[in-house]
Order: sequence, then structure tokens, then C-alpha cells
Amino acid sequence: MTDARGSDGRIGETNARRAPGTPCWVSLMVHGPAATHDFYGALFGWEFRPGPQQLGPYARALLDGREVAGIGQLPPDRQLPTAWTPYFASDDVNRTAETVRLCGGTVGVGPLDAGEAGRMALGSDPAGAVFGVWQAAAHLGTAVTGRPGTPAWNELLTYEAAGVAKFYETVFGFELLPDPSADRDYVTLRIEGRPVAGIHGVGDDLPRDRGPHWTTYFEVADTDESAARLVDLGGHVLAPAHDTPHGRVATVADPEGARFTLLHAQR
Repeated sequence: MTDARGSDGRIGETNARRAPGTPCWVSLMVHGPAATHDFYGALFGWEFRPGPQQLGPYARALLDGREVAGIGQLPPDRQLPTAWTPYFASDDVNRTAETVRLCGGTVGVGPLDAGEAGRMALGSDPAGAVFGVWQAAAHLGTAVTGRPGTPAWNELLTYEAAGVAKFYETVFGFELLPDPSADRDYVTLRIEGRPVAGIHGVGDDLPRDRGPHWTTYFEVADTDESAARLVDLGGHVLAPAHDTPHGRVATVADPEGARFTLLHAQR
């Protein structure tokens, strides 16, 4: 990862409409939303209120009354993997969806209206990683960043970074900044010069049960303490807490198997 201060580069409330391509929301679809609400409520201090129901039961997670993420319910007859999915801002989701198709990606859901909140689509890149597209109306996205319990960064784990990065560059207009290190396959995605997300090529180290996928980093006050609490709540630690140049991180999974990363960022 490159920037631990959130996808919009600021700490605090983020009420403004995002520039196209900026990560603006994260959403999780699960089989048991009530238990999932209990888990993330205890872990991050989230409370929940109903959100748009176009794709089935859905709730927005709130931190001190500010929207930070969404959790919906998967259709009971479909045994799909659970995963946190980032949404990227768009001024025209129909045009973005068409560009996804033209560039070798797939649009699996939408574009469709989510009530008065906005318009959305779900797609996947040519390597198969799923992401969302959000055209804001009443709902602008995550309303607060830089605090424990808020999304801090989104990173794509894939086989090889450069080719997939070109896809995202064309679809969303990202500026690409490859890592100069010869031993690290990493591209930072930037909007207007600001780092907003990253692509990490890991080759054969990619988990076989998951394939290419986006990972969301959530800010915490203490990575080790949060990881221990997560285990007590029924989650799993996949990679123990360790220090990085950007903060202390631990890769974890919730009780349904959705992977994410705990981050105590260096300021």
C-alpha cells in the first residue's frame, strides 16, 4: 500500500462528491446479515440502518451517525463467496459499464438505480476481480475517514499488475505509478496526483480459493488488540500483525470468510 490516510487523502468528514475513479464506498454481501452486523458492530463500533433494497436486504453501517460501509444479504439459493467490494465513483455509470465491457471486463449486475441514493453497477476486471461503480445522487459514499472503524485503503491482489492496471486506467482514468523496485510488482493508482488505491501482482502466491480480488484496509486504534478481539468474535487471523512502512497491519477474515486488513496507520 502507499497511502494510509484514506482514499480521498483527508482525515475527517468527506461530504463532497468524489472525482471519477475515486474509491467512494465499500460493500459486503453475506449469507447471515444479522450475525455479521453483530460481528462488525463489536469490532468497529458500527451501528446499522436500512439502505436501498434493490439487490435484496441491505443496511448501511454508521460510525457516530456517519455512513462508512454497507452490508447486504446474498440470495439464499446461491452459495457465493463473501468479499468486501470497493466502489469507484463515476459521473455516468452506463458509460463506465460500457467501457468495462469494451476493455475485456464483465458487467454482472446493472447498471441500475438504487432508489434515490444513486446508480450502480457491479463488474469484474479481465482477471476476474470484482468491483463496483457508483454514480452518486443522494448518497455520496463513505462520509468519514481517518478514524478507527473507517475504510483506509483498497488494494487489488492479482497475478500481474501492469496489464490489469491498464484496464483500470482506461475505465476510470487513473494515473499509474509503478513501483521502481525490481523485486516488487506494484502499481499505485492516482487521481489528480493523489494515491487512491493499489494493485499488487503476487503471481502464484495468490490464494487458490480466492483468485484475484480487492482487499479493503480498515483503520483501527491498535492492530494487535483488534486482531485479538476479532478472534474472540469468531473471526480468523490469516497473516499476523506486523509492521510496514505505512503502519501495523494484520490480514484477517470475518466468520463468513470475507477477508480484510486491519491497519493502524502511521501519521
